[in-house]
Amino acid sequence: MLPSRHLSRLTDLTEFPPLPNNLTWGGEIAYLDRDGVLNVGSENYINSVDELDVLPGAASAVARIRNAGFRICIVTNQSPVGRGLWDHERLAEVNSALQRILLEDNADAHLDVILYSPYVPWSNAWARKGNPGMLQVGRQIIDATEMDKSISEFDYGVDYNPREEGNSFMVGDRIADMKAGLNHGVRTFHCDQRIGVSDVIERVLDFSDSGDTL
Repeated sequence: MLPSRHLSRLTDLTEFPPLPNNLTWGGEIAYLDRDGVLNVGSENYINSVDELDVLPGAASAVARIRNAGFRICIVTNQSPVGRGLWDHERLAEVNSALQRILLEDNADAHLDVILYSPYVPWSNAWARKGNPGMLQVGRQIIDATEMDKSISEFDYGVDYNPREEGNSFMVGDRIADMKAGLNHGVRTFHCDQRIGVSDVIERVLDFSDSGDTL
């Protein structure tokens, strides 16, 4: 079971906004969880745009990451879709609002790819964190888009052939995020959910910092 992509099919080659200052992309990706990293999370989910509360400093942090030459790939578990609590369209409204608010705060705070797992926890879906499925797909989408090459099928699952990740990293506030990043073989950082990505911004941009462990 593959993840879903915000407002696009997984295989669509949508044009990315240029990196700031005409930077050339060197292959690094920032894989970011959403709830508790960019916006305030909730045990009852973010059920509508009205419940979306972007964390202070999130836009600035995303912009700093992009100014360092990273593409941004959001990887978020969204089981309410699979539970039937709401549909893909409702989730798209929230994701679109998040991107709009970030850009209103900082014009460089683009989210290049937003992937989500709509599956319930008991599905054992490879696309659901702490499995690395969304990160595997995100890497291939960004690589293909940068090279302007189509994707016919994804290298996906336990037999995934790892790509060169360089200084790529994962940021999340939960154990599942940590497992996904570590299983994907990238530097992985745990952030305080009350602060979000700003909590670790200095660390992720310090390439001598190898990240956190479980």
